[in-house]
Amino acid sequence: MDSIRRNRATRRSFLTRGAVLGATIGGLSIPLGAKEIAMPEVSHRTITADGVEIFYREAGPRNAPVLLLLHGFANSSHYFRHLMPRLADRFRLIAPDIPSFGFTVVPPERNYTYTFATVSNTIKAFVDALKLERFALYGFDYGAPIGFNLALAYPERITGIVSQNGNAYEEGLGEKGWAAPRAYWKNPTKANRDALRSRFNFDGVRSAYFTGVRDPSLIEPEAYWLDTALLARPGNDEIQLDFKLDYRANIENYPAYQAYFRKHKPPLLAIWGKNDIFFIPPGAEAFKRDIPDAKVVLLDTGHFALETHVDEIAAAIRTMPISR
Repeated sequence: MDSIRRNRATRRSFLTRGAVLGATIGGLSIPLGAKEIAMPEVSHRTITADGVEIFYREAGPRNAPVLLLLHGFANSSHYFRHLMPRLADRFRLIAPDIPSFGFTVVPPERNYTYTFATVSNTIKAFVDALKLERFALYGFDYGAPIGFNLALAYPERITGIVSQNGNAYEEGLGEKGWAAPRAYWKNPTKANRDALRSRFNFDGVRSAYFTGVRDPSLIEPEAYWLDTALLARPGNDEIQLDFKLDYRANIENYPAYQAYFRKHKPPLLAIWGKNDIFFIPPGAEAFKRDIPDAKVVLLDTGHFALETHVDEIAAAIRTMPISR
């Protein structure tokens, strides 16, 4: 029991050593001579919605503006592990694991269909189960179309959007990153399906984390190891291949997303790793076509920008005019 208490205390604080002139971490100032500063806790919970046991992480005051964090492929809510403590004094942060990723459990009797429409309905049910009446969206990769579908369903609830390498425009699809999926969409043969399997193994996941990153030593290995382990669960590779085939439905929805942007003009921050081969910078710039006041920030990193530039992303989110 004593060791549990010590570990909990370690999670809640960090010690400053030596002479410190001052620093700011997630908006929390460390004064001269400070010895210890409390860090926000991140809770780990589950809730049943749409017949699915959804695992999610939560941090921040319950009465703060809500920021819903939606991860992408091949990760989970673990992707937001460093961002959440940095923003927990400003927002109530909620990060679910999308079905087939992370620790969310879909019962076999649910007979779940793994499409972006189905997953979007599940996240919509999750939002309703938590009674989130107003919230901002952070959409990364797969999380972007899921978030945009949520915005189409609940336009009056959306207080802002952060798109981190989350695409809504044809020009944002990198030719190199999408050549194999496009071949699969055009001709869904077994050969074209099997050509995508390498994206799910250790080397494929690790490569996606490292591509476009100037300093690979910044990438924590537990990130891509965890992703690979969870993707390797029995049957999950076929689910992911179904998602790859269904991704074309998101592209078909781009005109609807763009019409939503033009009509509602939510505060929008497009902050992207500019060296991403999947979602390239023109996709970030394109948001300004429909939301002229959108802010576009390009970071010198790859697809998983939070792994290398969490401080820059947290600081940019703090400048957004998001309220309850």
